[in-house]
Amino acid sequence: MEREPQLTTAAPAFNDAPREEAAAWPGGRAPTVLQVVPTLVTGGAERGCIDMALALADAGGTPLVASQGGPMVRELDRAGIRHITLPLATKNPLTIRKNARKLAAIIAEQRVDIVHARSRAPAWSAWMACRDTGARYMTTFHAPYNIGSGMKRWYNSVMARGERVIAISDFVRRHILENYDTDPAVIRTIHRGIDRSVFAPDRVSSARLIQLTQQWHLPADRPVILLPGRLTRWKGQTVLVKALEKLGRKDVVCLLVGSDQGRSGFRRELEGQIARAGLGNVVAMTDHCSDMAAAYLLSTVVVSASREPEAFGRVIVEAQAMGKPVIVTAIGAYQETVVPGETAWVVPPDDADALANALREALSLTPEQREAIGARAQAFVADRYTRERMCADTLGVYAELLAERR
Repeated sequence: MEREPQLTTAAPAFNDAPREEAAAWPGGRAPTVLQVVPTLVTGGAERGCIDMALALADAGGTPLVASQGGPMVRELDRAGIRHITLPLATKNPLTIRKNARKLAAIIAEQRVDIVHARSRAPAWSAWMACRDTGARYMTTFHAPYNIGSGMKRWYNSVMARGERVIAISDFVRRHILENYDTDPAVIRTIHRGIDRSVFAPDRVSSARLIQLTQQWHLPADRPVILLPGRLTRWKGQTVLVKALEKLGRKDVVCLLVGSDQGRSGFRRELEGQIARAGLGNVVAMTDHCSDMAAAYLLSTVVVSASREPEAFGRVIVEAQAMGKPVIVTAIGAYQETVVPGETAWVVPPDDADALANALREALSLTPEQREAIGARAQAFVADRYTRERMCADTLGVYAELLAERR
């Protein structure tokens, strides 16, 4: 038997975080906005969805979130925000149409003004529901989706059909314009934002640093090179190992922080490369870290050696917020999220020699130089990449759509 959508609510919890300023909503009525995502497990789209639901509530609006569920639903429950459970992660065409009918019923029942889609499969359901009900349809383009074929391009195109399309970086904006028939006037670049109450050096206690140092068995007198990212070839761990071999220093520690997510073959390949390079006492692989703020603070330099473009590159922004110098590759959104020569070294992708040279310079900084770079990095992030700015700009897009309707 087909299950009806499930609504979960809880009493609002006390929240002492800074509230968003209430938007000057067109017509004087704050909107009801339904966001749709496949699941609420983890990731940038999911984090942005939760952040915007909280921000809209703070601005007087009514947020709704529909997904297949996941651990992050608890954050909505604590804030008293409705979550609607639907099988939105599926790509099955029949289920997508069923989801569209259910979303249309929810739109009518809850008087939804705007539906905000953040992934392709639920976006198709949302687009059809908006077409049938007259609700406004918008999207956030979280990645430069692989095109491959005409059918794939068509499937992706639902993300470019919004009355407003948010691109999470200028790199993603260019991708949209180059690959889809989208009016540039409807695209808004709104970078992802980080939580400065989490990624702030003065918020990390000594106890947290000691706990992570003991967990990772870090020696106190060795510089730490940190590469956060799941173990996959395109994240560039093999390039970093080659660079460390060229660097020739055995007095450093390199931490590859991230799960292999079932890629045991690549993990074994990486372990073999480390052993052949004689770096067994230098490079260590760890699984998921639940305290990345402390991890950044323990590091001497943070590296992203990505071999393929990043749509945004959150870890590098977080590292700069923690006052750390960073090394990135010259592709994708990294060309927006650092200041070359001031907060970061920028090297070509797949270039172990250039990466080794950048590591050599970063490790040779004096304490004064390191402090100056850290201060510039923190100021840069605070000006551009905060959760508050992301939410305020997105609320502005909601207001645009409401103003047009009236």
